[in-house]
Amino acid sequence: MSIDTSYVTGTSGTSGTSTTAASGDLDKQAFLNLLVTQLRNQDPSSPMDSSQLMAQTTQLTTMEKLVELSDTSRESFALQMRVAASSLVGKQVSWTDDAGAAHTGTAESVSFAGPVPTVSVDGHDVPLDVVAAVTETKPTTP
Repeated sequence: MSIDTSYVTGTSGTSGTSTTAASGDLDKQAFLNLLVTQLRNQDPSSPMDSSQLMAQTTQLTTMEKLVELSDTSRESFALQMRVAASSLVGKQVSWTDDAGAAHTGTAESVSFAGPVPTVSVDGHDVPLDVVAAVTETKPTTP
């Protein structure tokens, strides 16, 4: 299972001046542009119902809060992945490579350079989402 963490590296593909998000949905600026255009072009003899204006304003506020909540959740998930990867250092991990071969070794270090943290195990860089098992290493006695 692959985990998409492109939000961590800031490769969202949207800019502040765009009118649509990457998914094709309207973003905040487009919503405001439509609302202002609607208000400018309304019939003066039959203005927009104030309850409609309040509903649209509430929708905009709700959308903004949902975006903030989503961003916070993504950041929290990225932090959890980093903490989880860091906790593997010194532990024995098992994983299966692309060819289907099972491997086991001691995690030596962690890299956060890519979108998914990678654990260095006996010279192999293993993505965190590929690690299948973790066990405590037993200390060696002299």
